[in-house]
Amino acid sequence: MSVDQTQIIDVVSKDKDGTIVLTISDHLDWENTKEHLLILQEKINTYLNFVDSGEIYEKYPEAKGHAIQIDVRFHYQPSMEARAFLAKVQPIVEESGYSFRFEQLSGTPFAI
Repeated sequence: MSVDQTQIIDVVSKDKDGTIVLTISDHLDWENTKEHLLILQEKINTYLNFVDSGEIYEKYPEAKGHAIQIDVRFHYQPSMEARAFLAKVQPIVEESGYSFRFEQLSGTPFAI
C-alpha cells in the first residue's frame, strides 16, 4: 500500500507507549509537486475520516482509549512547497486531537 492508494489505510500499529500509529507510506518523488500534494491531502483526509468516523474502533477495537498519531514516511525529501503544506496540516490534525509526524526514511531510491 502507498500514498497513491488514497482510500486505503497503509499501516496501523501500536508503539511502545500505547499510541496507535497510522502510517502513510509515500514513495512518490516531487517532480510534480502539485499533483503529489493533492494525493497526499486526499490520503490524510482518508486517515482523518477513518478515525473521526469511529471506523478505526470497529476494525481495531484495541485502539479505544489510546492516543492516535498520523505519520507520513517519505521516500524522497519533501520540497519546500511540501514542507509549507505539512506545516499547515500539522495544527489542523492536532486540533482534531491527534498527533501528526512526518519524516524522510531514505534519500536514495533503490532497485530490486
